[in-house]
Amino acid sequence: MDKMLNVALPKGRLGEKVYKIFEQAGFPCPSILENSRKLIFENPEGGVRYFWAKPSDVAIYVERGAADIGVAGKDILLEYEPDIYELLDLDMGKCRMCVAAKKDFRDDMTRALKVATKFSRIAGNYYSSIGRDIDIIHLNGSIEIAPIIGLSDVIVDIVETGSTLKENNLEVIETIVPISARLIANKSSFRFKQAQIEKITSEMAAYTAQAGRKDK
Repeated sequence: MDKMLNVALPKGRLGEKVYKIFEQAGFPCPSILENSRKLIFENPEGGVRYFWAKPSDVAIYVERGAADIGVAGKDILLEYEPDIYELLDLDMGKCRMCVAAKKDFRDDMTRALKVATKFSRIAGNYYSSIGRDIDIIHLNGSIEIAPIIGLSDVIVDIVETGSTLKENNLEVIETIVPISARLIANKSSFRFKQAQIEKITSEMAAYTAQAGRKDK
């Protein structure tokens, strides 16, 4: 069995921040900082191998065992419900999953609510929990346009600053769940590489707690 710890990092700014936590936690891989088109980076002495992945794919790599651990947003975990262990809230990449609508929106309870979203499972679970009948319209592009042109009554989407909503005369009417980046592990890997994974989790938890104290 491969003794190296395989880590899937999300591409982009979040992944770069996450790598710095791994580095500070004692799992550096200097080659990852080089300006190259490589996707896989190894540090045999440190026993770690990193690779970049599309953020929405990290959980798939971990669930399927291509990565032992990885970092994925809570939105991805709630939407796709991968069969993995969620080890740690990294307290970064913070945003929230919300229901938003036009400012003059009034819910007509006599008919199904039309909901446009990329997150069909999250939307379905939320409205099921409050007993509201809905018609889900799954979109992959700019969700905000749906209520403006009458395609939907509301949208369910990730909100960071809310500026895009305001610019389009929309507003948050309900927060479903807070979102942040999570450290996740493959279940089989956790069994066979438990010592390595628990060490990295412990080190990252300590670093995250320290960073949190500095922010206060």
